[in-house]
Amino acid sequence: METLLEMKAITKVYPNGVMANDRVDFQVNKGEIHALVGENGAGKTTLMKVLFGLEVPDGGEVYYKGKPLQVTSPLQAIRNGIGMVHQHFMLAPSLTVTENLVLGVEPRKGLAFDWDQAVQTVTDLSKRYNLPVDPLAKIENIPIGMRQKVEILKALLRGAELLVLDEPTAVLTPQETEELFTALVGLKEQGHTMIFISHKLNEVKQITDRITVMRGGRIVGVRDTAEVSEADISRLMVGRDVILKIDKPPAKPQKRILEVQSLSYFTPEGKALLQDVSFSVRAGEIVGIAGVEGNGQRELVEILTGLRRPHGGVISVDGYQMRGSTPRQMRDLGVAHIPEDRMLHGVANEASIEENLIADRVQMPEYTRKIFLKTEAIASNAQTLVTEFNVRTRSPKTPIKMLSGGNIQKVVVAREFSSNPRLVIANQPTRGVDVGAIEFIHKKLVEICRAGAAVLLISADLNEVMSVSDRLLVIYGGQIVAAFPEANEVSEEELGLYMLGIQTQGDTQLKEALA
Repeated sequence: METLLEMKAITKVYPNGVMANDRVDFQVNKGEIHALVGENGAGKTTLMKVLFGLEVPDGGEVYYKGKPLQVTSPLQAIRNGIGMVHQHFMLAPSLTVTENLVLGVEPRKGLAFDWDQAVQTVTDLSKRYNLPVDPLAKIENIPIGMRQKVEILKALLRGAELLVLDEPTAVLTPQETEELFTALVGLKEQGHTMIFISHKLNEVKQITDRITVMRGGRIVGVRDTAEVSEADISRLMVGRDVILKIDKPPAKPQKRILEVQSLSYFTPEGKALLQDVSFSVRAGEIVGIAGVEGNGQRELVEILTGLRRPHGGVISVDGYQMRGSTPRQMRDLGVAHIPEDRMLHGVANEASIEENLIADRVQMPEYTRKIFLKTEAIASNAQTLVTEFNVRTRSPKTPIKMLSGGNIQKVVVAREFSSNPRLVIANQPTRGVDVGAIEFIHKKLVEICRAGAAVLLISADLNEVMSVSDRLLVIYGGQIVAAFPEANEVSEEELGLYMLGIQTQGDTQLKEALA
């Protein structure tokens, strides 16, 4: 097959001495969907940043269409036919689909913006690539799956022949994922080439032609997808056998730790984001909440952790009724929180690992004497947790911003789990982390639950929420629309129908399941 992209001996060393890419050779053939996988910190993100002009390598060469290519900015990459669809969408929520797509390449009628031509361009592009979108809808009003299509169309409109797709299915339902994969196969048939970055190995197996595996900044294997299993890929990524199926002892629920009754929350304009939400979580069980993002999960979590105040309803933690409790008060009640956005709400970016590990307990006498910190105790605590939670770092004194996303997440998990919580609220706990870290975090969630904690798991990853949870709830439009006393009694396809609002349980069935 014709080689479209060849990256030779790419080397990148960051100022802190971390070698992200160590003479990496990476090749992609024209017209294939090529998976790039590896643990967090393996170097795949850095390699793609080099390709897209977001990082300048310290060594190596890039060849595109057989010719040397030096990319120093994303604009230059786009002009050369290389597009990147980021995991976190780069869209303006208040603008329409059309406005987002043509931003910077607006059609003109004289000096004026030609709106009719812009809409027609989007309509034609959507039909051509089988990526249906509503040209007139605002981004903030369309589903996640359609926003994904807009991002892809935006790259195609600018002439992308090579598309880098970074975790493209992270927040999609099974139905939306299948729709996306149909479109990607169509793009492939029309001559486009894709680099598919994902931690979902079942999807890698389903959609890709070849796989390149990175570990420790190097390429450790290139395989035809059809010739390897998920276990084979995991082994290459991690360097050992990975347990893909969770070994979970039967739940033995005890007393109710979290009780939520008739919870409601409204926007300043009066739009209901949570409506009459009621459920409970007992000690010794994991209750999962599945749902497409934007259906009230964020508001629910922030209310339960003291970051927002509800407009109605009652919340009790271990018998204590919350009335405008602060995050500090919630922590004092034994509530641990793994936030959705680890960089925004989980860590202090400029602080060290050891400082982040005591951020919630710095006032405790074991770490503070009057106004002075007990540096030896802080260092000892950090070393213990870094070892127990397998945080990969040269030193606990390293600024946390220098770690990979997966290792930052391990720091957050280590801090929260070591606080001896009564209740753990885990919001997207494995988003953007590799298969090895996922295995580890799932194991720790089960361990702390079976040791007596109550766990509320919120996840858009259906495999995660179905395999880790004991009981399962579905949220749609700010309401609990389905409940399953046994998480394994429902299929992914059926769950997807509830998540999209296509199907709901009757009031009687729902009340019985929530009782």
